[in-house]
Amino acid sequence: MMKVLLATNNAHKADEIRNALDLPDWEFVTLREAGVASDPVEDADSFLGNARIKAQAAHEASGGMAVLADDSGLEVDALGGAPGVRSARFAGEDADDAANNELLLRELAEVSGDQRTARFVCTLVFIGEDGAEVCATGSVEGRIGHEAHGAGGFGYDPLFFPDRFGGDISFAEVPQEEKSAISHRGCALCELKKSLEEVYNLLMQ
Repeated sequence: MMKVLLATNNAHKADEIRNALDLPDWEFVTLREAGVASDPVEDADSFLGNARIKAQAAHEASGGMAVLADDSGLEVDALGGAPGVRSARFAGEDADDAANNELLLRELAEVSGDQRTARFVCTLVFIGEDGAEVCATGSVEGRIGHEAHGAGGFGYDPLFFPDRFGGDISFAEVPQEEKSAISHRGCALCELKKSLEEVYNLLMQ
């Protein structure tokens, strides 16, 4: 049995990872479930950099467990790629989803619909017990709406209208199972699973 430490305490994210990877004889546990304390400063200027910071910190704090970490966020073209790596802290260090969404709408108040293009990006970093690293990235294109729609999801989901659905439905209105299949994290997890199956010869089992 391979026990993999997820560098998060987000139950929603942990469940999504477990369901997407579903590797034979692999068990995924959160930091809290493993009794590991790890909360590094995420000061890199890229999603890969921050995911690597979290993965390496958890790997060291756990005494060498296999670790999976992710970093994700929203890139808005009209804002030069912001909020980017600061997506969770766009309106301030202690900002909640509502504050971040309100600021985003204010920043785009004078931007027309065809200029409100954006994408969600997710980068995953897996570090094995031997220290070997496997990375994967996924993204989903869309646009930012003029107002929130839907009560599901979290973060910027009510404002993000993926191109996949013609730009008429927000991520907060998409059923979770369908969202997981086409989301930035879902795409990254699919890519990572293929890589891990090859690296660990799981297809042979």
